[in-house]
Amino acid sequence: MAETIYTKNAPDAIGPYSQAKVVGNLVFTSGQIAINPESGEVEADTIEGQTEQVCKNLSNLLEAAGTSIDKAVKTVCFLKEMSDFASFNEVYGKYFTSKPARSCVAAKQLPKDVLVEVEVIAER
Repeated sequence: MAETIYTKNAPDAIGPYSQAKVVGNLVFTSGQIAINPESGEVEADTIEGQTEQVCKNLSNLLEAAGTSIDKAVKTVCFLKEMSDFASFNEVYGKYFTSKPARSCVAAKQLPKDVLVEVEVIAER
C-alpha cells in the first residue's frame, strides 16, 4: 500500500494530488515548482532563482519521506525555454551531485507560469 507524504516545508499541492508517495523503498514526488512554501508565492523570476527554490522544495520533500536528494535515481525536468538549459544545469548540478538518470524537455507552459518544474524518484 502506498504511503502519502506531506510536509509544510514544500508547497501544498495545487490540485487533486499528493506531494509525494512511497511505494516499497521508492519515493515518487509530484513535480515541484518554484513556490516558496512560507509565502505560497513564486518569488524568483530567473531560471537560476526558480531552480534553487525547486531544489530546496524537493530536498525538503524527500527529507520528509525519510530519504535525501542524494538518493535520487531518476528526475524528469521541464523547462519553459530550452535556452535556459545551461543555467538550469548549473544550479541543478549543485544539488543532484549523485547524477541520477534524467529526462529534460521543453514545455510550452507550466503551472503558475513558472520557468521550471522537476519531479524525482528516489530510494528510501
